[in-house]
Amino acid sequence: MSQSYDRGLIEDFGRWREFSAGMWAWIFHKFTGWVLVGYLFTHVAVLSTALTSASADPATVAANQDLYTQTIRTLESLLVVRVLEVGLLAVAVFHILNGTRLLLIDLGIGLDSQDRSFYASLILTGAIVVASVPTFLAGVSL
Repeated sequence: MSQSYDRGLIEDFGRWREFSAGMWAWIFHKFTGWVLVGYLFTHVAVLSTALTSASADPATVAANQDLYTQTIRTLESLLVVRVLEVGLLAVAVFHILNGTRLLLIDLGIGLDSQDRSFYASLILTGAIVVASVPTFLAGVSL
């Protein structure tokens, strides 16, 4: 016979305080993965609207290139888009660093220091993002 296990109330949202670093790493990795997938589809949808037709006519191709370039310039001039790009950088960098951490753990490297490597990936992500903010916000008029 199997033993019953009391998992608590489903509505008990206070259990997040009991999560270890490994659980937070898993949650953040899944969240950043879904954000990157969502960005990919949004990116394709927005940029495909700038390309109206796939005609072989040189005049149409030139007009499409101008429309595409104008769309990119308009989006890059918006402060909210630049802030979202910084967020995208943070998501991508954390996902890459945490994925590398998981790969090393799967290979048996750093099994005893998983918590420290997770915190190191968070700190390194923060440092990279903070160092990149001036580059992303350059040329934007407030």
